[in-house]
Amino acid sequence: WVKVGNEKWQVEEGTIHGQGITKEYGYLRTEKKYKDFHMFIRFKCEARGNSGVFFHTDFKPGTADVSQGLQFEIDKTVGRHSGGIYGDGRAWIVWPAPELEPLIRPDDWNEMLMKVEGNRYISYLNGVQMIDFTDPTPKSFDGYIALQLHSGGEGNMRFKDIYIRDLTKR
Repeated sequence: WVKVGNEKWQVEEGTIHGQGITKEYGYLRTEKKYKDFHMFIRFKCEARGNSGVFFHTDFKPGTADVSQGLQFEIDKTVGRHSGGIYGDGRAWIVWPAPELEPLIRPDDWNEMLMKVEGNRYISYLNGVQMIDFTDPTPKSFDGYIALQLHSGGEGNMRFKDIYIRDLTKR
């Protein structure tokens, strides 16, 4: 994992604890780039402000500004589309059906399984499929995977049990 930006990332009690200490975004990205993959993660939101798992992402040199990429949304507030896809300069691309929004456990551990296979994106939150979307106009095809902290100093997230299965044929 590689830190991008000035936010605080540390290992605590078997978790990766990310805390927003500036007014900027913060990321913890993988060392290698991924194209097609499945990723499992457990997360706990400990403050306001959304988070997410970026994929097919990259950053402008020397900054924490995202130059490309999509994000599987994480937000502890019901109705904020956890499990949906945001990004690539297009804002919201797809979000879960309204009846699925209450599946987020605001102050407890949650599990998310994310599948990226070509331009098809699938997410499961706490064992329930949130989206299954084939992007008709993808802009990003590979890049880093990055854990995100929201800007404004509100990010306070814990992540654990992170598994990434690279599906790209080599």
